[in-house]
Amino acid sequence: MAYRIEGLAPTAFEGFLGLSDADLAERRAMRVTADSPQGFPCRVTLENAAPGERLLLVNHVSHDVPTPFRTAYAIYVREEAAEAARFVDTLPPVFEGRTLGLRGFDAEGMLKGALLAMPGEAEARIAELLERPEIATIHAHNAVHGCFLACIERN
Repeated sequence: MAYRIEGLAPTAFEGFLGLSDADLAERRAMRVTADSPQGFPCRVTLENAAPGERLLLVNHVSHDVPTPFRTAYAIYVREEAAEAARFVDTLPPVFEGRTLGLRGFDAEGMLKGALLAMPGEAEARIAELLERPEIATIHAHNAVHGCFLACIERN
């Protein structure tokens, strides 16, 4: 299988860095501290933040298309995230132990297929969606909370 998964560009969140809690609130964002090893997945590094790490909780448009499927939701980003992670033909740590909703979109941003992947099933479900030529990209979401985790592209 030939796919790649990249974290979000940290430059997209530079405007939030160094802001006071009040300034973050004005931008509908907030600073949080991870209090468990699971549950705070950084969308830049594609790893779970460790307990005690500080993150920004921001609203992010993950599917910015001129269709009814445009999507925005809350995501976590480590304050110290400096470089976007890149995974080729391998899954990032944020997928481990999570039930994933995988949404397959065509080049115009229209939903063409979706699958649920239980823990340990992500690679098989990604392959299943990528077998369909009309699917250009897959968005992985945390199935329980609904939040965007990462975009999966053909490599």
